[in-house]
Amino acid sequence: MKAGIIGIGRYAPERTLTNKDLEKMMDTSDEWIRTRTGIEERRIAPDDINTSDMGVRAAKEALEDADITPEEIDMILVATVTPDQPFPSVACMLQEQLGATKAAAMDVSAACAGFMYGMVTAKQFIETGAYKHILVVGVEKLSKILNWEDRTTAVLFGDGAGAVVLGPVSDDKGILSFELGADGTGGKHLYQDEYVVMNGREVFKFAVRQMGESSVNVLEKAGLSKDDVDFLIPHQANIRIMEAARQRLELPEEKMSKTIHKYGNTSAASIPISLYEEVKAGKIKDGDLIVMVGFGGGLTWGAIALRWGK
Repeated sequence: MKAGIIGIGRYAPERTLTNKDLEKMMDTSDEWIRTRTGIEERRIAPDDINTSDMGVRAAKEALEDADITPEEIDMILVATVTPDQPFPSVACMLQEQLGATKAAAMDVSAACAGFMYGMVTAKQFIETGAYKHILVVGVEKLSKILNWEDRTTAVLFGDGAGAVVLGPVSDDKGILSFELGADGTGGKHLYQDEYVVMNGREVFKFAVRQMGESSVNVLEKAGLSKDDVDFLIPHQANIRIMEAARQRLELPEEKMSKTIHKYGNTSAASIPISLYEEVKAGKIKDGDLIVMVGFGGGLTWGAIALRWGK
């Protein structure tokens, strides 16, 4: 039994914070942000919309897209580092609000690689036959843990949610291979004290190396080559890091998802939001081979080779 994506959804807050807006808030410029990161604007959730609220909205769309009811969900996995509160988990909040009365629920904490960790965890439950349908949500309200006086971090991040329903798919579809990894010695380079703290230079070096290596590794594990890749969905952290991964796979520009200009870095929500955008735009079609790859605080990383379709 193969596990694959049978439904997808996303939620983006209405408020847009542009680089021009940030120029009025701190010592930065639109040109500086765009040339170094590729970001032009990001979404910011209002005070009365929390992480769980965004997750529920994305999840409802994914369930509708999968054409299943909340009662048919066996497990909810939420990847986030910005929960409403330490406990109960965001996943339990989603379970209540969705009415997914039969679902087990837990949060996954692997920062920007969290959605990859959630997907791989769901895969195991489905392919062993333990569960049939698993809701995996990547959602962040990073705006609440940013120091808006720190121009090195505040310009990078945004809020949002992406969700998928994983279920059984035909043998030639679904998750073909994966790689997960961590290097705890690098935790000091990206962490939350009161706010997000980052050593940009060290994270950049790590990400450029790891995104490319992991992408190649999952292809090798699946017995595939760079020529087989139809689309790359990289974590939307920095356009230069993304470009390095694309070049490592020798892909043309049109085969890499770029949503960073609209949403910034939404951490665990980044990959599912990008996947949603490309699917809805018709750029990903049945049978396409997709590589999804991300990295995050921990330091963590994860990659998946997936054949799109049911």
